[in-house]
Amino acid sequence: MASEDPAPRRGLLVDFGGVLTTDVFASFEAFCRAEGLDPHTVRDRFMGDPTARELLGELETGKLTEAEFEPRFAEVLGVSGDGLIDRLFAGMEPDTAMVEAVRAAKRAGVRTGLLSNSWGADRYDRDTFPDLFDATVISGEVGVRKPDPAIYELAAEAMALPAAEIVFVDDLPGNLKPARALGMTTVRHTQAAETVAELEACSASRCAARRRGP
Repeated sequence: MASEDPAPRRGLLVDFGGVLTTDVFASFEAFCRAEGLDPHTVRDRFMGDPTARELLGELETGKLTEAEFEPRFAEVLGVSGDGLIDRLFAGMEPDTAMVEAVRAAKRAGVRTGLLSNSWGADRYDRDTFPDLFDATVISGEVGVRKPDPAIYELAAEAMALPAAEIVFVDDLPGNLKPARALGMTTVRHTQAAETVAELEACSASRCAARRRGP
């Protein structure tokens, strides 16, 4: 039997890539196929290649610009660096259902926030932000990235809510663990219909999301 929720869920904090967009890794796989690489090459480099992981970390925290990252990561992959980030994300599109869910939550009085590991300064349609978010925390702007616990604390502060009153949605399990440790309720996003149902459960104080995820 589920325990009674100790606090209302007044905030919704969401990731960008893979939550408000279609699957990032599917886009990476499409890129690899177009380049004649094994479909999992990009994923495998980020998971197991120290050089690739360091480059990604420096890009996401703003230590490297896109122009600096692209030729260096292209060398790791053995491909051209021209427009590399655009090519990596060419298969990624907005997830309209998730975008509308965030917009609806904000209009209903839920405080909403974006917590995103960035891939450069201009990778967001910032004109949409006022209608979607009360607060935004973007890794390249604050110099720290998920899953560093400090960035979740920054997000809670920006939303002006205790962590225990925030539901955080991300597609990567490793990014959810620090949020849970801080007291947030977490939802691992896989598809919009399931995520929206869990968010609706939270708003009804049943909060099935608390029991979900690794």
